[in-house]
Amino acid sequence: MKDNMRPPAVLREFSEFFTRKGFSVYMVGGAVRDFFLHKTAEDWDVATNASPEQVTSLFRKVIPTGIEHGTVTVFFKGKKIECTTFRREEGYSDSRHPDKIDFSDSIEEDLSRRDFTMNAIAVRLPDGKIIDPFGGRQAIKDKIIKTVGNPEERFSEDGLRPLRCVRFASQTGFTVDKDTLESIPRCISSTSKVSRERIRDEFIKILLSPKPSTALLLMERTGLLELILPEAAACRGVEQLGFHKDDVLDHMLKACDFADSGNFNVRAAAFFHDIGKPECREWSREKERYTFYNHEKKSAVITEEIMRRLRFPQKTIKAVCHLIGMHMFHYEPSWSDAAVRRFAVKAGVENIPDLFRLRIADSAATFAGPGQNIPPAAENMLLDELGKRIEKEIESKSALTVKDLAVTGNDLMAAGIPAGPVMGQIIRELFSTVISDPANNEKEKLLKIAEAFHRKLSAK
Repeated sequence: MKDNMRPPAVLREFSEFFTRKGFSVYMVGGAVRDFFLHKTAEDWDVATNASPEQVTSLFRKVIPTGIEHGTVTVFFKGKKIECTTFRREEGYSDSRHPDKIDFSDSIEEDLSRRDFTMNAIAVRLPDGKIIDPFGGRQAIKDKIIKTVGNPEERFSEDGLRPLRCVRFASQTGFTVDKDTLESIPRCISSTSKVSRERIRDEFIKILLSPKPSTALLLMERTGLLELILPEAAACRGVEQLGFHKDDVLDHMLKACDFADSGNFNVRAAAFFHDIGKPECREWSREKERYTFYNHEKKSAVITEEIMRRLRFPQKTIKAVCHLIGMHMFHYEPSWSDAAVRRFAVKAGVENIPDLFRLRIADSAATFAGPGQNIPPAAENMLLDELGKRIEKEIESKSALTVKDLAVTGNDLMAAGIPAGPVMGQIIRELFSTVISDPANNEKEKLLKIAEAFHRKLSAK
């Protein structure tokens, strides 16, 4: 095992500002871990025995991003480098912040406060000497996630660490050390104190990992799922029968794994798409199986509650819940062109690619055999056909949004229709008319239809 690595050139140059003044500086954190995972890092953290004030004096542009914890951000050669003074910590009464911080002169002491051994490796700058007091390189080689020292102490210091632990498992494919994993249930109370925003950020990383089910199953095993997503935990053991060989939770996990890995909205929709099934399940004696009528609507409602609880942006909540609410559409080649247009309007043309991705993931989770991640050919063919028909409508300039109407609000006001609820009702009527027959999307025709409908409304 090598004792040296070659640090990035920009960091070697950066370190000279420290060494010229007699300070030591080390590359630390995720960038070091990623080096041993043969990944390229773009963001760098460094640790130094220079105080925040001394670091600030070395560079032109420095921001005190966390100066109470010894951290400043240095802008150097177009990069933002987070720089933290060596420190020791005592007490974590809130399971998040140390009660007392003292600066230290020892990189080894600084590394001892970190979470996992694979994250407790330092590289001295500029020469690249590797400092690895806790066997982080061996843990990476063995593909093991293990805490630095006593796992219960590490998890109690920061209640987010158990979630980070399972997240790293899904990102790296590593196995969690037995003692580390078994300590998580005993530290649940610490995790319960973590802010919703920090939980949300870890959840996003889990869903965007190569295989989210790895982390989510570990969450279930350790009690984290029940703590953070009790609605999902309640899906365990809810059998479906019929087309489904899995219970609801396993089906959602498979759909999430099959979903587009670079698309959070689709991944989230895939994970939550059936979360309302436990509340909708009924036994059908006629069909001799369970039914889940309107589960997509219930799933969207529950998902909105979860995402609000985790403080997701409203735009993201709306997008994910819309996909879930639409995922049960049933296309048949016999659909008329008007039916295709109505579907496109209801789904929203901009949402259709993601809706199809969700449908493919759902179908793959339902029907694909072991090792497969594709839905049956028939499902692909139907989606492909529907997509082409929608594209044809777009190319023919069919009105698929209100903005595509040949009349505007100003046109209607000029025709004597007042602004307000009545105009809104008339515009909806015009839009419905054009969806049924695009030939009506001409200004003169629409004005006549609008005036006739206005007279009808006024007569009531």
